[in-house]
Amino acid sequence: MTEHPIEISEEAGVRSLHFGSEWIQGSMRIRRPHALELAYTREMMACLLLRPDDDWPRRALLIGLGAGSLAKYLYRHLAHTRITAVEIDPRIAPMAQQYFHLPVDPRRLKIVIADGADYVATSRGRFDLILVDGFGADARPGGLDSAAFYAEARARLSNSGLLVCNLLGRSRGFGASVQRISLAFEGRSVVFPSCDSGNAIAFGVASEPVDVTLEEMRIRAAALKRSTGLDLAPTISRLQLALPLPGGRLTL
Repeated sequence: MTEHPIEISEEAGVRSLHFGSEWIQGSMRIRRPHALELAYTREMMACLLLRPDDDWPRRALLIGLGAGSLAKYLYRHLAHTRITAVEIDPRIAPMAQQYFHLPVDPRRLKIVIADGADYVATSRGRFDLILVDGFGADARPGGLDSAAFYAEARARLSNSGLLVCNLLGRSRGFGASVQRISLAFEGRSVVFPSCDSGNAIAFGVASEPVDVTLEEMRIRAAALKRSTGLDLAPTISRLQLALPLPGGRLTL
């Protein structure tokens, strides 16, 4: 791993993490430290609309810690979830704890310093949710965007498991990334329309089908907004406009 500078910036009440460039690795609104500031992180949490079980996920794996936004959301709002966060750079977790309010609680939030692709390849654990948001200073995911990684990630998922990947929708390799995920999950995948930032979130379904109506998603989104402040109504609207949903259902 090539070491790069780690920098913190603040603008208009928002603190951001950078790896020696203007590329943002994570952000936090200082007055709302546990909210999901960046749109793509909110979109990644749309996975909670796809499973009706209030106790899902029991175990979550995060590949790429960054400023800890996703880890903080799961930790604060899903008390039943045990979280493992894999981060390749040993400097990141202390920075996230000091500057971004990342909790220190090894019982519920385990930090592993390792290459995410290697961890998934060698782990024997099973997870209900795998969130992949790992980019280097050059904004490239490396081995986290390979056919082998997606296949190994699927093997680590429980029957109700979902893989959620942050992709760069405007990159030249975007279409190939989508195809690799589709192949690994035998077509049981979907890519939500790109955010204004250009991020596009891909979802892969392990075994238990996803079969949810738009109305069910809206009901779950309203409940999430009441309980956590997360507003996924715009995501559902964009999904409805962008994808064919026969009978008003998302089926994977």
